[in-house]
Formats: sequence, C-alpha cells, structure tokens
Amino acid sequence: MSAGAVHAAPVYWTDWTGTDSDPGPGFIGQGTITTSTSTVGVTYTNAAGVGFYQTSGGTDYWIPRTPVGNSPYTSAQVDNPPPDSDIIALQFAGNQTLTFSQAIVNPVFAFVSLNGNGYAFLNQDFDILSFGAGLGEPAPGNNSCGYWGCGGVTKEVVDLGGGNIEYRLIGTGEPHGSIRFTGTFDTLTWRSLTNEFWNGFTVGVQGTADEEPPPPNEVPLPATWLLFAAGSAGMMAVRRARRISV
Repeated sequence: MSAGAVHAAPVYWTDWTGTDSDPGPGFIGQGTITTSTSTVGVTYTNAAGVGFYQTSGGTDYWIPRTPVGNSPYTSAQVDNPPPDSDIIALQFAGNQTLTFSQAIVNPVFAFVSLNGNGYAFLNQDFDILSFGAGLGEPAPGNNSCGYWGCGGVTKEVVDLGGGNIEYRLIGTGEPHGSIRFTGTFDTLTWRSLTNEFWNGFTVGVQGTADEEPPPPNEVPLPATWLLFAAGSAGMMAVRRARRISV
C-alpha cells in the first residue's frame, strides 16, 4: 500500500463582473466562480478603494500562458493560469476582504507585479506555489517571467503578540505568481502594507467544501500500523510457543 502521487488540478478562477458598487470612496466588486457542480458568489471589499477594476477585455496581465507548464501561475498543484484579463489592481495600504457565498476549499491567490508592496494575512498561513524568476531558477521560482518582468517572493512570519501572527508575502523585482491557503474558507482578509500603483490579484478554487472528497484512506494511520505490528508480533510469538511445546 502506498500514497498516490500529488498531481496538479484545475483551478476555477473568478469571473469578475459589473462595476464598483460602493457609493463612497471605497470599492465593492462582485464575481462568480463556476465549479464542476456549483456557482459561488465572490464579493471583494476595500474601504480605501482600488487602482482599477478590469472585468471584460483590456490588457491581459496574466501572460505568458503558453507553454502552460512555464506560466508563473502554474505548479505541481495548479495546472491552469487565470483564463482571461479580469483583474483587481490595488493602490492603497489597508485591509481588504474576499467573501464567498459558500464555503470553499484551498483557495489559490494569483498576483501581478508585487514589487512595491506586500500582503499580510493575519493568523492565516499560506504556501508559495510558484513565481516567475526565470526558467532554470530554483523552484518554486523556475517559471517564465511575467508581464512586467522577473522577480521573486518570500514569506515573512511576524509575531504581533497576544497570539496573533502575520504571514507576509513580500516581493522583490517584478514578481508574478500564486500562493495557496489550506483549509475551508468563507472569507479571506489581508492587509496591503504600502501605497503603490499598482499591484493586482485574482482568486480561484479547486472546489467547494461540499465537492471536495475526504482524504483517501490508501495509507494506514500510524496507530493502525502499530496495532497491526503488535498483533503480528503476538501471533508469531504464539506460533513459536506452540512449536517449542510440541
């Protein structure tokens, strides 16, 4: 018995639609994620506003797309980049929130040009899946450079005290790439660390909480192995005792 290999999986990216629905200086944007069996509403709110909101047409900042395996946004976990030019471009420091109409699993967060800013996620760790430092660079940066060029990202863990920890995504150069959060979410909140025009993002999922199956039971749990080993040892001891007594 052995565990199955980890394979990339398709990501269902947000289709951002409409215009800003915040009547004041802030911003509210709406989108949908269409998975294999569900439609998930996505709401993005930012009290400070955004740089721009692109929902249909315009410049495609998610290139290069081909070959797909070299994209800054694909990895061993993600097999497709954002499919169109939809993007939310950020400009101001401060908090912002994504809200999902139903619980989703393991959201993937793709970013463009995170060179003059950083994102801080409170009490929510993430994995850096990929970024475009250039072909031949060490993983996970061994991808093609993005629309604005090459760059890298690192994760900084900052203990704020009182049981609160910030997990910060910090860029250098012109980083384009993706990160993933593990778990079930109906909201995702982060803080832009500085003012900078502009850096952009979108979000996708590999399924909803209802769609994602439980982990396969291909590998017995350690406790199961211990019980199995103990039982086998006991049976062997009984057999030896019987041989000696015969």
